Amino acid sequence: MSEQAVSGGVREEVDTFRQKIGALRTEIGKTIVGNEEVVDGVLTCMLAGGHALLEGVPGLGKTMLVKTLSEALHLQFARVQFTPDLMPADILGTTVIDEVVGGGKAFEFRKGPIFANIVLADEINRATPKTQSALLEAMQEHRVSVGKKTYVLDEPFIVLATQNPLEMEGTYPLPEAQLDRFLFKLHVPFPNRDELHSILERTTGEGMTERTAVLHREDILAMQKLVRQVPVAKHVTDYAIRLLQATHPDGPDRPDIVKRFVRFGGSPRGAQSVLLASKIRALFEGRFAASIDDVKKVALPALRHRVLLNFEGEAEGIKTDQVIQEIIKSIPETKAGLRENGEPGKPSVAAGVA
Repeated sequence: MSEQAVSGGVREEVDTFRQKIGALRTEIGKTIVGNEEVVDGVLTCMLAGGHALLEGVPGLGKTMLVKTLSEALHLQFARVQFTPDLMPADILGTTVIDEVVGGGKAFEFRKGPIFANIVLADEINRATPKTQSALLEAMQEHRVSVGKKTYVLDEPFIVLATQNPLEMEGTYPLPEAQLDRFLFKLHVPFPNRDELHSILERTTGEGMTERTAVLHREDILAMQKLVRQVPVAKHVTDYAIRLLQATHPDGPDRPDIVKRFVRFGGSPRGAQSVLLASKIRALFEGRFAASIDDVKKVALPALRHRVLLNFEGEAEGIKTDQVIQEIIKSIPETKAGLRENGEPGKPSVAAGVA
């Protein structure tokens, strides 16, 4: 893409993109204190057409963040409280016998809460594997199969799931296949003292500030389309690939910590998530090209749930974040044989990912 094009119509699109994101952040900030990285992570998943898994102890505002996002958007929202007795039909919907005009009866499909634009899967690890698996097709294909019929979900579609890392009794850890469906896994940190002051002032005072929907469905779809148009130079794509390969114990350039403590590394879907998130981070900063620095910044939330530790790693208390950070330190930004601008020296658009 020529510099003239970037400084013309595309520059205007990028500026509009940033203005809309700024308005959305401001609206969310009326309720959510701090947690800028978590908020940006959720927005990244929405703009990429992906899903987010939010992990944190109770009371940190995970559910409130999702509800606040839904109220700041003109989108349909649904919440599902996951419990051990929840059935797949409670999520997808069920077919019932209904009376029709004339006294006859007919089968009618009544849609479940999955037929929404934003779905909050609260405490997702409390449901049985059978119920958890009901989300797999919806999260990957954006459609639902019930009986012999397939129903396409309205776009945009995003699942925001929460889980508590402390209380494991009566829970069913998410299988690797379902974890891989999440674009990001976001850790919600405990607030600092200043943030706690703000939280208490807002929640123990006269009342919460009302939120206004600032973006419509058409705005989000247009922003998702712009994300896909952001170019990625070949050397940036190559860096993301080498980063992914280094998460495997038998991969090239893997550091010693991977060889010793990792059982299995990230899937190709992990590299797709990294590239898409890198494009969005570039747009957040007003750039229309993803960089290696963008890849480094998004690697942690995009890969931390895709790297599986072996028994020794778990016994030693190794965290996947430590592994990924060590990989980022050890992988050189450029590889011998590749020119700095990539081959053949022009940026290439990463198409068809995710």
